[in-house]
Amino acid sequence: MKIFSKEQIYEGDRLTAERQSITSTDLMERAGIQIFNWIHLRMQGAQVPIHVFCGIGNNGGDGLVVARHLITHGYNVNTYVVNCSDKRSKDFLVNYDRIKQTTKSWPIMLSCANDFPEIESRDIIIDAIFGIGLNRPIDGWIKDLFKRFKDSGAYTLAVDIPSGLFVDRIPKDENDVVKAHMTLSFQSPKLVFFLPETSKFSLQWEALDIGIDQKYLVETETDVHLIGKHEILVQYKPRDKFAHKGNFGHALLIGGSYGKMGAMTLSSKGTFASGAGLVTSYVTEDANIILQIAVPEAMVNTDTSSKEISNFPDLKTFTSVGVGMGLGTSEITAKGFSKWLEKMDKAVKIVFDADAINLLSKQKSLLQHLPNEAILTPHPKELQRLIGDWDNDFDKLNKVKAFSKEHNVIVVLKGAHTTIVFDNILYVNTSGNPGMATAGSGDVLTGVITGLLAQNYSPLIAAIMGVYLHGKAADLAIETHGYQSLIASHIIEYFGPAYLSLFEKEEQIQEEEQQQNQA
Repeated sequence: MKIFSKEQIYEGDRLTAERQSITSTDLMERAGIQIFNWIHLRMQGAQVPIHVFCGIGNNGGDGLVVARHLITHGYNVNTYVVNCSDKRSKDFLVNYDRIKQTTKSWPIMLSCANDFPEIESRDIIIDAIFGIGLNRPIDGWIKDLFKRFKDSGAYTLAVDIPSGLFVDRIPKDENDVVKAHMTLSFQSPKLVFFLPETSKFSLQWEALDIGIDQKYLVETETDVHLIGKHEILVQYKPRDKFAHKGNFGHALLIGGSYGKMGAMTLSSKGTFASGAGLVTSYVTEDANIILQIAVPEAMVNTDTSSKEISNFPDLKTFTSVGVGMGLGTSEITAKGFSKWLEKMDKAVKIVFDADAINLLSKQKSLLQHLPNEAILTPHPKELQRLIGDWDNDFDKLNKVKAFSKEHNVIVVLKGAHTTIVFDNILYVNTSGNPGMATAGSGDVLTGVITGLLAQNYSPLIAAIMGVYLHGKAADLAIETHGYQSLIASHIIEYFGPAYLSLFEKEEQIQEEEQQQNQA
């Protein structure tokens, strides 16, 4: 799924009206009806008080359409217009007249003074005050109104985007933004739904198809893509009946130091779980028995040192490489790593994780030796060491994009909605859960991506697919283990079901909802 910029959304609206020979008011009606259908499907006429708050721009016009259809279908609706300016949009005025002509329930005009309506915790709030066009901080009264929304405890549904939230920057004050339980976004979600600093403003979201011109949606290139099951399924490579282990690559994993051999164990198992044909683990001399027992499927090569890696292996016989898991950053390891990287072929398919990234951060001159489209998988602190501090999430993304472009590498920003960055494009993952915040889950991911590289997936697809399947395996695992008890080994155990889930049919309820939306 593509995530469109504000400018692209406006252009899509304009072209849709032009190509479908409809007015912008018609498109607004279509959008509002989709919001109404979503609500009506779930409420089925229930007489819970619904408070629809409308601004005086196009988002407010959407809200008036929703309110009109709710009223005509017998719902208990109070409609309010946040009347803080005289700059009303044309489509807002059209729908303001329509709701007055169609229903006996005229909207209540709020003067932006002290006229706050009463809202109880059992009520529903529909927020249609500000949309994506907001370009300035809100004033004090509206901030107080938003606080009343929150304090009421009422279920809050935002139309397209929570009011006060910008699509392209971080709000200075979180009290300037409505905190929605659900956001119904038109056609596609917004990037801010997935960033650490702004995702808290909408606990859940859904994208509603409002009939934007299909040609425009298909042909328009976006800087952000949302990754889910269907995006992964089209990349999946089925196996031939007569295939053998040699067809699926030979992966090399390098890491482990005294007391950290569990990281290599997890990575080795993750590499096999992703489908690699052969795996060799390169570890310290003392760790040979550990790996042979813990991962009997793997071959083991050892360093001459017993406690830390000092001499890094030749890569000629391997299809892919993963390095850094439990590696350590001792002086002898750093020296060996530096020499190894300086001689590395630019065509090597490789993943740098954990201490390999820390070593790069300490010797940034080594970045010039990174192979083309090398994959780096830093957690936030490792990323900070690599690119420096950032002011906010947008600043972080811009700095990572610049780093990726400068060094021609793929960066995997691990966390909720792990984001893969390459060639100025963001790929935002949708799988995964808080249970993955546990030791070793990153080591598993490195193994998984290395295994996909071994199977001849391109570096970008290996990163995207590995992140999704890793998160999906964890999503399946928590059904048995829960968040708190999930450990990295459980993620490996559920990789089979994660692969199988790619081919499962959609749930019946999703089909019914789609049919209802189309109706």
